[in-house]
Amino acid sequence: MHFTPTDSSWLNQVERWFALLTDKQIRRGIHKNVQALERDIRNWIAHWNEDPEPFIWTKSADEIFERLAGYLNRLPNPKS
Repeated sequence: MHFTPTDSSWLNQVERWFALLTDKQIRRGIHKNVQALERDIRNWIAHWNEDPEPFIWTKSADEIFERLAGYLNRLPNPKS
């Protein structure tokens, strides 16, 4: 787990977009050379730009903190 400052939440969306590119295009594709890989990535980006899908936050901050608290409560207590 790492801390992302609240003023950089847009970075999460950028990372999610690259993860989507990786999952949908790079891992699923068969690329015989670097040029083929680059062409497929550029084609995927062009298709994405024609019909972009916005990323929407689906949880409130309270829901996120509640889940985090549940996770932290399951961790063993450090020895003093």
